[in-house]
Amino acid sequence: MPKGAGKTVAQNKKAYHDYFVEETFETGIVLQGTEIKSIRAGRVNLKDSYARVQNGEVFLYGMHVSPYEQGNRYNHDPLRERKLLLHRREINKLIGETKETGYALVPLKVYLKNGYAKVLLGLARGKKKYDKREDLKKKEAKREIERAFRDRQKM
Repeated sequence: MPKGAGKTVAQNKKAYHDYFVEETFETGIVLQGTEIKSIRAGRVNLKDSYARVQNGEVFLYGMHVSPYEQGNRYNHDPLRERKLLLHRREINKLIGETKETGYALVPLKVYLKNGYAKVLLGLARGKKKYDKREDLKKKEAKREIERAFRDRQKM
C-alpha cells in the first residue's frame, strides 16, 4: 500500500489469484452524491470490476457502490462507470502498456486517505490455469512449513 494510506474499505482478493500484478498506481475517483458516504460505510464491492482507458481518460467499470440508506432521491446508480484521476504521464504509460496483449487494469483495493477515496489500480497480466495451480501448491507448502514450525515450538 502507498505511504500514508488510511483505512482499507474494500479489497479485490481474487485479483492476485487471477493476475500477476506488475505495477500499481494510486488513483483518485470521481464520485457523485452520497457515494462517499456508502464507501465510508464499507458498502463497496470490487469483485468483477476493471478499468479501461478511453479518449485519454481512465474509467472504472463494474465497481458496485450500494445506495446510501438515508440518501432518498440523491442516490446514484450502483454500477455506473466512474472516472479515475491520474497524472497525464501515468495515463500515457497505461495507454502504451495496455495496448500489449494480455495486460489489464485491475482495481486492487479501495481505501480512504486524508478524507478522500482512493483506488489502488494494478497493471496486471493474466495467469494461466497452471500458474494458478502452482500458486496454490506454493501456498499450501508454506502453510505446511509454518504448521511444522509451530508444532516443533510447542515441544
